[in-house]
Amino acid sequence: MDFYLSFMAENWQRFLIAALTAYLLGSVNTAVLVTKVVTKGKQDIRQMGSGNAGFTNVLRSVGKVPAVITIVCDALKSVIAVLFGALIFSFVQTDAQVLSNEFVNCGKYVAGVFCILGHSYPVYFHFKGGKGVVTAAAFIAVEDWRVFLCIIATFLTVFLITKIISAASIISAVLYAPYTFAFTFIFDYSVGGYSLSYVILSTIAALVIGAFVLIKHKANIGRLIRGEEKKITAKKG
Repeated sequence: MDFYLSFMAENWQRFLIAALTAYLLGSVNTAVLVTKVVTKGKQDIRQMGSGNAGFTNVLRSVGKVPAVITIVCDALKSVIAVLFGALIFSFVQTDAQVLSNEFVNCGKYVAGVFCILGHSYPVYFHFKGGKGVVTAAAFIAVEDWRVFLCIIATFLTVFLITKIISAASIISAVLYAPYTFAFTFIFDYSVGGYSLSYVILSTIAALVIGAFVLIKHKANIGRLIRGEEKKITAKKG
């Protein structure tokens, strides 16, 4: 762990560049922009439906096509941010390939976390954005496809049973850290030669992201407990 703290101190410029770029990209909130275009500037998605600037509220309040555009663009901005973070950290000089891969993954985590923050607290839209579910899912897909497949399987299973997107998102967020630990410890550390510090740091990052998504779903959790959360219904369009 001391090695990683030293690494962070020596490469603070890379962390800053990756974090700032990812945050600014994440701040481009598609839900707000698409809704303004569709309504010709008359409506703000944050003043419609649930008030959340995300895919589900766009689907319920604006329609299918705007929702598809929202989910695609929110995923794309996350992918771009994470790949840029990986690129920045790929230039760190090291003789060990495994260590080089760890550095690249660190760059992905930094970019992913700040892209999600940007989506939820966009600097361009008075720091009021979405809950970061799609952005987080896209980040996970780029960071670790194994964990992503488990998350998607979990999400789809819960959604098919409940027909409630928030319930699927919450369960997926809860399981993100356990999935991350399982794969990094069993396959990366035990078999692949990655360091235990990397397993710990990646699990902590997953815990932070999962906890953030849960916090953003606080109101949904309350409605789920009371049995008031609506099942997904889409408008035509």
